[in-house]
Amino acid sequence: MKLIRYKKNPVLEPRKNYWEKYVYNPGAIFLDGSIHILYRAIGKDRVSRFGYACSKNGFHICERLDKPIFVPTEDYETKKVKFRNSGAEDPRLTKIDDKIYVIYAAVDGRVSHTAIAYINEKDFLNRNWKWKKLGIIFPFCDSRDSVLFPEKINNKYVLYIRFNPDVFITYSKDLKNWSKPELFMRSGDYGWDSLKIGLNTTPIPTEKGYLMLYHGVEQKREYRIYRAGFIIVDKKNPKKIIYRCDKPILEPKKEYEKYGQVNNVVFPGGSVIINNKLIVYYGGADTCVCAASIKLSKLLEEVP
Repeated sequence: MKLIRYKKNPVLEPRKNYWEKYVYNPGAIFLDGSIHILYRAIGKDRVSRFGYACSKNGFHICERLDKPIFVPTEDYETKKVKFRNSGAEDPRLTKIDDKIYVIYAAVDGRVSHTAIAYINEKDFLNRNWKWKKLGIIFPFCDSRDSVLFPEKINNKYVLYIRFNPDVFITYSKDLKNWSKPELFMRSGDYGWDSLKIGLNTTPIPTEKGYLMLYHGVEQKREYRIYRAGFIIVDKKNPKKIIYRCDKPILEPKKEYEKYGQVNNVVFPGGSVIINNKLIVYYGGADTCVCAASIKLSKLLEEVP
């Protein structure tokens, strides 16, 4: 079972400006009849910011803004070490009530932390980028690849977070004070995800449960390979994994996935369902934004 790449990939490539030397690892959300894509852009200054693009059919980009819509402003996302990467990386989008939350990696050049920000849905749709940053969580631990569950469970927010190399789950009533993380998913169950793993896409409800994509990394002698798989989580219990694929559904094959800023990388960041089709947006070789898809019913045939 494999995702089918969009024939005209990449859907987004770098432009000649100060903030888009590479564009990749996009979050995505379906709102008001459109797919809204927030992508990571890293500039010549090695600072990451978020750009915005939009699609009606999931593949053709009908709008792309010229300036970043989310920039690093806080101490925890400001460069502390010269020539090192810093800023806001790898956004994941979740809608809860009337707010759009972005969960991202805040990097200061020394360490990566999971950070949370939000914007009112009305402002988001009107392109009024009035973000409210809530800060970082677990400040004494390096973390990233975090995803917010799209529903509250027992009146609590649910967050999946990666403390290398495994994924954990934690709960909060206010998005600031979080419970002690519990192990959710281990790396190394299969060869292709033996080095480390991380969740990538916001859970999407299906008839079988909540669908999420994750990446797995395999260490070869001289290089690493990033591939993508998926899991299904119980509808009522976000800690319970119903199904985990044993083989990747996407792996680096094309030139734009094998060669770039980082070779041999496919890295999902967002997914949507339109007309029974799962569309996945991913970074290719940490250089460009790509899309791939599959009929949802076909994918779910794999799930008992």
